[in-house]
Amino acid sequence: MIPVTLNDIAIGGGNPFVLIAGPCVIESEHHATELAVRLADLTRSLRVPFIFKASYDKANRTSGRSFRGPGLTDGLRVLAAVKSRVRVPILTDIHEPSQAQPAAEIADVLQIPAYLSRQTDLLVAAAKTGRVVNIKKGQFLAPDDAKHAVAKVVDAGNPRVLVTERGTSFGYHNLVVDMRAFPMMRELGFPVIFDVTHSLQLPGAGDGVTTGLAEYIEPLASAGVAAGVDGVFLEVHDEPARAKSDAQNALQFDRLEPLLHRLMAIDRIAKHAEARVNG
Repeated sequence: MIPVTLNDIAIGGGNPFVLIAGPCVIESEHHATELAVRLADLTRSLRVPFIFKASYDKANRTSGRSFRGPGLTDGLRVLAAVKSRVRVPILTDIHEPSQAQPAAEIADVLQIPAYLSRQTDLLVAAAKTGRVVNIKKGQFLAPDDAKHAVAKVVDAGNPRVLVTERGTSFGYHNLVVDMRAFPMMRELGFPVIFDVTHSLQLPGAGDGVTTGLAEYIEPLASAGVAAGVDGVFLEVHDEPARAKSDAQNALQFDRLEPLLHRLMAIDRIAKHAEARVNG
């Protein structure tokens, strides 16, 4: 696997895992910036490669009455402010081809939402910006199906691709993570990210809202890192109960440091074992 490089971060290829973390949605400029500062300070002290994530629009909320975010223009202004102050790479998701270019002027990574992972025009538009493209594998896709979405980006001239696992639909209102998916998708030759917190959603299980099982973040993240993923994606919030999106599956910020210590230890063992096997 050839690593995907982003500034001084190398993702994949046996490098330590990268952390992609932040709030589900931009709630305010102050909240996004202060959380980014805390995340950046922690990850720098632990020497964990870090990418800040936040959405300017959650276009697929269960209910039309749910908070979606500030929108493209104001959301990108907030992300630009975060990037200027904190000086970390930025990831955000896009939902329409027309959003790709303006988002790419600020974001270093353009994310394709799972529900849109087969949308050719969206994938191609993201690819043509030259930014890293993170494709979230749809809950309805098998691991090897991700190769078709990856090919759409690569064929558009952009080999800078990440593939993210975020659980597979399992009956009604439930997701499961098949640990076999990680080596299967890594065989495609691109770094694989594990979206732990979204994998713990219970989609639509509430009355017009998605609920979740945040109490299982630590064991699920540990299992994914042991399986050799190249990055971990976590929605982190200072007060999850007050989060305006995905409150029930976000990680409390105060629980992040002990989790990172645990994941770093597991990652060293997993990467050392992989290196020995590969000679």
